[in-house]
Amino acid sequence: MDSSSTHLFAARPGPARRAESAVAWIFRIATYLILACGLFVFADIIWKGAPTVLRSFALTESFPYVTNTFLFEAPETLHVFTYEGEKRELGDTAYRAFREAEIAKAAAAGQPAPRFTPTSYVYAAGGIWPCIVGTVLLVVGSMFIALSLGVASAIYLSEYARDTAFVRFIRLAILNLAGVPSIVFGLFGFAMFVLFFKWNVSLLAGWFTLAFMVLPVVITASEEALKSVPKGFREGSLALGATKWQTIRKNVLPYALPGILTSSILGIARVAGETAPIMFTAAYVVRDKLPWEVEKVGDFFFQGVMALPYHIYVVSSKIPQNDYTQRVQYGTAFVFLGIVALIAASSIILRNKLRGRYKW
Repeated sequence: MDSSSTHLFAARPGPARRAESAVAWIFRIATYLILACGLFVFADIIWKGAPTVLRSFALTESFPYVTNTFLFEAPETLHVFTYEGEKRELGDTAYRAFREAEIAKAAAAGQPAPRFTPTSYVYAAGGIWPCIVGTVLLVVGSMFIALSLGVASAIYLSEYARDTAFVRFIRLAILNLAGVPSIVFGLFGFAMFVLFFKWNVSLLAGWFTLAFMVLPVVITASEEALKSVPKGFREGSLALGATKWQTIRKNVLPYALPGILTSSILGIARVAGETAPIMFTAAYVVRDKLPWEVEKVGDFFFQGVMALPYHIYVVSSKIPQNDYTQRVQYGTAFVFLGIVALIAASSIILRNKLRGRYKW
């Protein structure tokens, strides 16, 4: 006889056991279904977006002798036309140069100027370099402000504030702010920073709007990370004569940094993908100059930028749809996911290194 069947605490089949097993399978299937849906979405973007990037490599006459037009050029209008029996697809800059060269060639040969009747598709040529630059600047600047203010607030709430009704009300207000829709933060940023402070549509207005939007997440996660540090670290430091700020700076913050960086990862994921806040405060549909191409250094902070999520929104919903714009949509989404993953991976690597250095 099997010993397990006679064991006093062995699991025995029954209705409750079968129901529990069924519920566990429902949870398992739901989890796998969510993962499958996520993988399908990512696979679809990669499958349709990667060719746009990979087919955009071109040779140049100067170092580094190779470039990627989709990654390192600005968006342009695509002109599709037939010339001498051959279908051509040229961006606006290349099309103008080609047309002028052909007209000049015909004039030199004493022939009438050729006629061009192209079909034009907005934002279907060129690349997304200004959008990449604007997105990185918005993410880095807003996360710097959010982490600076958020960690300072978390230190106050965790280390200095007493457990009073007012402090509990502040914590409740912070939690409520985390659930406010992003469009509300966009309207707040437009009213406060664009109109009241007269920063206009600019990087600075976008930085503070996005920082305030992600601030509740940063404060909550940072406060929990500070609370997770054992009290013995604080008591031992204070017993040796250190001040409270020295104790926080030397014995609390270093051990809480991995948790704080976790909040930055969550913040990056939300900040990078928002469209509504930057649409009101920082993003332009088209901008010819890059942010650093300014006459004065101070003008860098008071100018708008292009951004990947806003560019996807414009190309997907504000212009006529066709195969050319679909290529741009998926290519932009593919690059966008890669940039967000790269920034988040950097935070994860730094967090893991800090975890290995500070253990208790």
